[in-house]
This record gives sequence, structure tokens and C-alpha cells, in this order.
Amino acid sequence: MSLLRTASLVAAANALCEQLQHARDPGAAFDAIGSATLHALGPGLLTINVWHAGPAQIERLWSSHPSAYPVGGRKQKGDSPWRRQLLERGEVFVGEGDAALAAVFDDVQLIRALGCTAVVNVPLYCQSRVIGTFNYLADRSAWSPAEVAALRVLAALAGSAVRDCLEARA
Repeated sequence: MSLLRTASLVAAANALCEQLQHARDPGAAFDAIGSATLHALGPGLLTINVWHAGPAQIERLWSSHPSAYPVGGRKQKGDSPWRRQLLERGEVFVGEGDAALAAVFDDVQLIRALGCTAVVNVPLYCQSRVIGTFNYLADRSAWSPAEVAALRVLAALAGSAVRDCLEARA
């Protein structure tokens, strides 16, 4: 990695840490993490969601495309291999290509319209249980291990803000 690229990543990481330190609410934290994600990985769709296990619903807390994916939107998530992998076992899901997206998402037409061809879904945890998801979709033929790792780190930063949202509702 070039010295210039390293310096840019360090500056971006420091800026994100400062923004999170001063975030007054989960929305401000989501804004900072969302901006950092799109800056680091390029244009795409990022959503941060809470998982309601009882009714088996995902609720959107933050969206980089609120006109297409508004905050507060909910999706029913019935039993599926995707649900078992991501929401029950808490394992990262990586989907690449149209067939992978169509197999998992019922709104694949909207995803395609946004120019997205691949997804990484990262489970968010609190006390060893999945409380939400961090979903990044973009135009990729394949995800690199470095991109998946970066998304896992950014998702981990979002976990406490999702937990704060849940606690505020309780």
C-alpha cells in the first residue's frame, strides 16, 4: 500500500473516531459510519437494521438511499438459508451476482435499478445474540477479503448504536 493511501486511511479512521466520540445520538453515529463506509468502499447502498426476532422482521434504522429504502421500513424474513446463516447463526453473508441477489432478496429489481450486483450482510451483536444487520450492496463482481474485513469492522462500530436504539424503545 502506498504511503499516500496509508495516510488517507489513517486520517479517515481518526475522523470517524472523532465523529463517533461526539455523536449525540444513534442517528449521528449512523451518519458517521455510513459516510465512512461509502468513502472507503465507494458508491453503493448501505442499510443498518434492527432484527425483531419475535415477529421475524428487519427494521431499517439508517439508509444511504432513503428514497428507495426509507428509515422505518420493515421486511418480513421467513425461514430461509439466508436467515439461518445471518440472523440465527450470526455468520456474514456474501452474495455475488444476479442469481445470488435474486435468491435472497424479494426486491431484487430495485437493487438492480440502483446498480448493485453484490452484497455483504454483517450480523450485529449484543451479548452474543444478533440484534441487527449491516448491509452493503454495490457494483462488484466479487468482494475482496479486505473489503469484507473492512465491512465487518464498520459494522462492529454500528452495533452499539443499534443497541442504543433498542434500549431507548424498551
